[in-house]
Amino acid sequence: MAKIPLIIDCDPGHDDAIALMLAASASDVFDLRAVTTVGGAQSVDKTFYNARRVLTVIGLDVPVARGAAQPMVRKALSGTEIVHGESGLDGPRLPEPDLTPCNLTAFELLCKVLEEAEEPVTICPTGPMTNIGILLAVRPDLKKKIKEFSIMGGGFYMGNWTAAAEFNILADPEAAKIMFDSGIPIIMSGLDVTHKAYVTREENEVIRANGNRCSVLAAELIDYFSRYHYEVEHLPGCTLHDPCAVAYLLKPEIFTGKLCHVDIDVNGQYTLGKTIVDWFDHTHKEKNVLVLHDVDRPAFVELLTTQLAKLR
Repeated sequence: MAKIPLIIDCDPGHDDAIALMLAASASDVFDLRAVTTVGGAQSVDKTFYNARRVLTVIGLDVPVARGAAQPMVRKALSGTEIVHGESGLDGPRLPEPDLTPCNLTAFELLCKVLEEAEEPVTICPTGPMTNIGILLAVRPDLKKKIKEFSIMGGGFYMGNWTAAAEFNILADPEAAKIMFDSGIPIIMSGLDVTHKAYVTREENEVIRANGNRCSVLAAELIDYFSRYHYEVEHLPGCTLHDPCAVAYLLKPEIFTGKLCHVDIDVNGQYTLGKTIVDWFDHTHKEKNVLVLHDVDRPAFVELLTTQLAKLR
């Protein structure tokens, strides 16, 4: 089978780092052509640095480009250090980056990869959608080069940064709206499914016991990241939001979803950034998003554990 041409747009972030490792572990499935970074879990300087450090551990030399530092029209959200720490990847010790420098911006690298692609490319955004919003607004001619977006963002029933909104969408709702209105197919791994994709402490020890550097790093990332989930959100495990967007591309059969029309609230006083899911097709608008809402959790954990073990 032909490999899936893939771009990951991210803001590492503990779960972004694990999503990068999951994608790299499936080199038989993915042709990872670029990684672009955006401000989100921390400043864009830190997320750019973190992405290169993670890829250095993986041993993957892929073009990495720094993207947008601020949302398209708003101020950046603050307070993310409560989740990811001051560095954006607090917890484990990571090496200094050892990658071939990329002198392009995220926008330039996205354009280059898409222009050169002979077949449509899948883009996996796991942070705020600013880089993608800019790409689609400035180069709408490149839409035909994008097969689909597999995103982490949004939620039908809940928010996690406000009562209504999930962080990645709220961080730049205008950019998210450009993406959702683009006509390009979207697979949405929102909070409805990602809160079910958790790893318990016992399962994390199984990952650590793989023994290879990437598995140990993933376990150390989960050690730190899980504190927020246990102590603040009181969840039964460490929710791995961003890896869901990659895992779906690897093994869609372990997820359950429904095709719906989804819009983004860019004006609401209390619901700014909410993904408005027309679950019952009240509006009869075009169904633009496959909304994932359930996952076979043991199969998800097994996939993650097995794939991380391959990174030797």
